[in-house]
Amino acid sequence: MEAVAWIDRWPNWPAPALTLYGPAASGKTHLAQVWRARVRDGGGQVVSLLPETLNGADVLSHIAGERWLLLEDADRFVPFDPARETAVFHIYNTLKASGGQLLLTAREAPARWPLALPDLRSRLLAAPAARIDPPDDALMAAVLTKHFADRQLRVSPDVIQFLLPRIERSFPALKIVADALDAAALAEGRAVTVPLAGKVLAQMDIGQ
Repeated sequence: MEAVAWIDRWPNWPAPALTLYGPAASGKTHLAQVWRARVRDGGGQVVSLLPETLNGADVLSHIAGERWLLLEDADRFVPFDPARETAVFHIYNTLKASGGQLLLTAREAPARWPLALPDLRSRLLAAPAARIDPPDDALMAAVLTKHFADRQLRVSPDVIQFLLPRIERSFPALKIVADALDAAALAEGRAVTVPLAGKVLAQMDIGQ
């Protein structure tokens, strides 16, 4: 997946910004959290930008000294707002000067954002943007297996294959299912099996 490859390339991005875009539940927030963890492991921290922060004229004072910023759902509240567009433009330039980076998430590619500020548009179009599609079976299986491993649960491949076609194709759904199966296995004192998985899914409102 191109988006994963860009996160893996951090901090070696060719521009101060990277945009990850795709439909709802495609994993944008998940990858943003992966990036946050990578920055933290590198000794830094990611600061999330909020709409109200971008409204202030002194937006640069709020991020003084910060080098890694996250702006989620950027295409939903930045376009059509001159103050926010100007704020993001100044943030981009500040990060470029300081060697910092900005990760943006959106449903549409920057080329489709109705930006009124030409300088901001040109900068975002010059920066890399990667589309995220809903995860395929291989990625879903890998992420679900990792969730179980993180909870020290040994789950056979047949359980994974049973779950995949029966749950929503999103990263948040995988975590919810793993948490529910972990709790059920602990409560009943047994391993995670296909019958237990079927029982838990029947009790949940997460299926497709």
